Amino acid sequence: MKPPACVLLGVDSSTQSTKAVFVDASTGEVLAQGRAPHTVEGVAGARESDPEMWWQALRSAVAAGLGVLARHGAGPDSVAGLAVAGQQHGLVVLGRDGRPLRPALLWNDTRAAPQAAALAGALGGPAMWSARTGSVPVASFTAAKCLWLRRDDPGTAARCAAVRLPHDFLTERLCGEAVTDPGDASGTGWYDTRLGAYDPEVLDLIGLHPGLLPAVAPAGGSRVGALTRAAGEFLGLPPGIPIAAGTGDNMAAAVGLGLGASGLLGHPVLSLGTSGTAFTVTAARPRTAGLPQVAGFAATDGCHLPLACTLNCTLAVETMSRLLGLDREDTAPGGEVVLLPYLDGERTPDLPGAAGLLTGLRHTSTPRQLLGAAYEGAVFTLLRALDDVLLSCGLDPGDPGTAALPLLLVGGGAAGPAWRDTVRRLSGRPLVLPGRTEPVALGAAALAAGATGCDPVAVARSWGTGAATELPAVERDTETWERIGSVLADARDLLAERRPADPRPGRRDLPRPPRP
Repeated sequence: MKPPACVLLGVDSSTQSTKAVFVDASTGEVLAQGRAPHTVEGVAGARESDPEMWWQALRSAVAAGLGVLARHGAGPDSVAGLAVAGQQHGLVVLGRDGRPLRPALLWNDTRAAPQAAALAGALGGPAMWSARTGSVPVASFTAAKCLWLRRDDPGTAARCAAVRLPHDFLTERLCGEAVTDPGDASGTGWYDTRLGAYDPEVLDLIGLHPGLLPAVAPAGGSRVGALTRAAGEFLGLPPGIPIAAGTGDNMAAAVGLGLGASGLLGHPVLSLGTSGTAFTVTAARPRTAGLPQVAGFAATDGCHLPLACTLNCTLAVETMSRLLGLDREDTAPGGEVVLLPYLDGERTPDLPGAAGLLTGLRHTSTPRQLLGAAYEGAVFTLLRALDDVLLSCGLDPGDPGTAALPLLLVGGGAAGPAWRDTVRRLSGRPLVLPGRTEPVALGAAALAAGATGCDPVAVARSWGTGAATELPAVERDTETWERIGSVLADARDLLAERRPADPRPGRRDLPRPPRP
């Protein structure tokens, strides 16, 4: 077996774990991979992790991958580029020594809901936010989390010397450079996607000095530095390896799927993970005004990535299967049972304080139907989110041509027959299942190629990441769709009433007015 001449290292630092994949640069073959788990802590809307744990997990994942890579006759010296893709929106605050001052607030931490609502009403309201940043602030966004920190942890806020996103934190540890990319920056709430720069009025509004933020690298997976000696010794890699800017996990997934200016545009994607995401990549800036749940993110290559996210997807189904004592695949259609699985609140629709809601029970209802209703509720919520994404691209979801567009199905849930069957039944669309798994890590590896001057999307396409299995459409289950929609419409006020009240209503959420 001839050892690979050039290996690229792609890192996926997600909510639950770090994955490191070693990819043959010429063929895209995954030669080795390692994984290390993360710990997420918090109750009552709090979701936090220690960023130092991500750094330790990266070392463990790289070490595991290097052990497998050696069987191919390759070693650390064969690694020619490295890039990190990380979970979006997380707030990492660092002291003067570059170490975290507190656990990071994760994307699914909903405690900043009051601050998000206050922000959304500022600067002229939601329409103005859509025009400037492409997105209306929600509890997930880093800007809202910064306001929460100033109010609830003012001592840490006062000592903060740097603000980073999760992937920024790891990239800086690797190369010593404080840098981010347009894709991940566009999920903060303080990045103007029209101008491709931080918005000074938004920064002033939340009281954040621009000097605390990393520089924004050019689009296209550009090189931002080289692996330092200290980081190389920590990871067991030689210093000097080119480090690319990296990006957020959703942007990296798009690259890994070959979506972008040099690949496919406009293909709708559903990602079934702990959370659910619906997105596409377009050349034109999406029109998100009037669609507050659609985030008008930037892609890595200068394109745009309109996206809607649900907080409750595979994890909600796993929780229900555990409570019911059933295997995840031991399920049946819900029948009259409707379950809105908003177990962690919800982002789309914007119900951060909601809980799960179960209705339609009969004496004849079975545990398998209850589990099936969890699948249906999660898929319904995600497909509704996709409708909004399509509208932002100027497409009518009810148009027969739009309704027939195949769905590219990715994420851990895509491997489950029950998930696939439920998506087909409630969407009435054909499904496309990529033959390659781990699109986020593969996308990071392709971005690592960008550090050597290549087009990451074109690289991913050359690897055959678009090769897929197609499942034909089935007749749409409009009865179940309409039943769930009716329950949600009737229950929205009840769910919204559960929004956590601001415990300090007399204190201002916005620290200062914007500059004139």
